[in-house]
Amino acid sequence: MISFEKAYETVIASAFRTGSEIVSFAETLGRILAQEVISDMDMPPFDKSTVDGFACKRADLDIELSVIETIAAGRNPLKTVHQGECSKIMTGAPLPDGADCVVMVEETETHPSGKIRFTGTYSKKNISLRGEDIKSGDVVLKPGKYVTPQDIALMASVGCTNVQVSILPVIGVISSGDELVEPDESPGLSRIRNSNAYQLMAQAKRAGCSGKYYGIARDDEQLTFEMVKKGVEECDILLLTGGVSMGDFDFIPSVLERAGIKLLFTRVNVQPGKPTTFGIHPDCLVFGLPGNPVSSFIQFEMLVRPLIYYMMGNEWKPFTCELPMQATYSRRSTDRLGLVPVLITDQRQVLPVEYHGSAHISSISVAQGIIAIPPGRNTIEKGEIVSVRQI
Repeated sequence: MISFEKAYETVIASAFRTGSEIVSFAETLGRILAQEVISDMDMPPFDKSTVDGFACKRADLDIELSVIETIAAGRNPLKTVHQGECSKIMTGAPLPDGADCVVMVEETETHPSGKIRFTGTYSKKNISLRGEDIKSGDVVLKPGKYVTPQDIALMASVGCTNVQVSILPVIGVISSGDELVEPDESPGLSRIRNSNAYQLMAQAKRAGCSGKYYGIARDDEQLTFEMVKKGVEECDILLLTGGVSMGDFDFIPSVLERAGIKLLFTRVNVQPGKPTTFGIHPDCLVFGLPGNPVSSFIQFEMLVRPLIYYMMGNEWKPFTCELPMQATYSRRSTDRLGLVPVLITDQRQVLPVEYHGSAHISSISVAQGIIAIPPGRNTIEKGEIVSVRQI
């Protein structure tokens, strides 16, 4: 059995890159960039007004000014501003030659003659200078960036319409066990509905991946082997849930080895998730996850999700926040790293959810995060600051 830290290092060290493809910038949301995005122009592309007002000379702010033209956004100025003159200008419009400031409309008064006068006590320039945000040739986005809506706007602004992104890993999921039936079936005596597969498929989708569900592998070693072999051939990451404990029918580790998968660990010193298994194949990375839904959910978040992003060139870090415990929390066993589902109260305090073991699926449904309790420690006191990992 290895520590969780060693398990994490082993998983990340086993990652391979997924390659890249060219897609439209409009379709890159949630993807990982595999190229630099370089601006093809200055931003702003010209000196422009940041307010609706009058473009004039700062030296003329104490005299009446004649309005010589109106400059709308998207229109070029036609006249040069000379002493005693100004141009009415809209937000985003190019600054006319001769002007060195823009006074806001609300800081002026218009006289019957049509001339305007500045009525404020101080005027900012209210000008955005050419290239002050981005200069032509600047790298605006780097490889490995997780693309957000803001990034798409930036790509549109700099003319990067075809973008190289990392190929999404294909995730395969196999559930194991005679006790399982699909969710649309009535379980009957001694059976349970298969929730893990759909949970893992959804987690994979949330990480941006396409997934393949191969169904339920009954407690038949040859059938399971054939499903694993197919999954390894078709997927970048294969997830098996169930069949990795120590029971008479838990033959998943031997099946994996038979399929050409080199097992790197079969036990992790963590609770929940001790029987988590990981192995490598020349074409695929394979996890054997516990059959209990809380265990499989947490181990996906802790090990599989970081791997997915890393394979695409993104060193993903989960969002964490430091908050106080609302109540004292104790656990009986202290020999493993404890991963405890928690929620955050309206008072911005941390409260472990009611949790009756790794089969208690409703606990993870209401949880907003996970806190870690180091091995050897059984209590976290009320008011103690803990690090909450968002899930």
